[in-house]
Amino acid sequence: MRSELRFQLAVAVAAVATSMFAGYAVSQTASPTLASPESFASIADTNARSVAMFTELGKVLMHPRCTNCHPATDRPRQGDEGRLHQPPVTRGADGHGLPAMRCSSCHKHANFEPGRMPGHPEWHLAPREMAWEGKTVAEICTQLKDPAHNGGRKLEELIHHIGEDTLVGWAWAPGGNRSPVPGTQKQAGALVEAWVKTGAACPAQ
Repeated sequence: MRSELRFQLAVAVAAVATSMFAGYAVSQTASPTLASPESFASIADTNARSVAMFTELGKVLMHPRCTNCHPATDRPRQGDEGRLHQPPVTRGADGHGLPAMRCSSCHKHANFEPGRMPGHPEWHLAPREMAWEGKTVAEICTQLKDPAHNGGRKLEELIHHIGEDTLVGWAWAPGGNRSPVPGTQKQAGALVEAWVKTGAACPAQ
């Protein structure tokens, strides 16, 4: 019985290790840059400039660091390739996992680099209505403007949420050889602010 348990544990550890190294290989291709709002000043039409800035922000919103925690189902994803989370956890009633397997059981207050385990005090999935996985930039834009699908936030509140929220900020310092989202959180917040101030226009569907 003990030998069987040891074998199962060894297989699980090997699977996790393989997935981590696979994620490392993909992470080397991520773009590190994010354009500033000022770089769009040459676009004279305000609506077109607003669309261009949100499209640039899409580099962040559609990155695996974000979409993995904004899944289309109740299963989070992981890695740069967006594979299903292992072990097979699910959202739970509050987004923090099921009673028997809470997110905090593994994800502690900070990244645990020896185990390449991401962490944050409020580690959890985004609400179901905020699912981004598989959506286009235009669809995410429309969703972010709708309080019923953006966590009940006004547009102005999105500036703080994307530009200053520390859980969102984890995406820029994910550790474990995961590729961070482009630019900096401050730059992303500046893009959101400029987008809002120019009318929060969305790309065409």
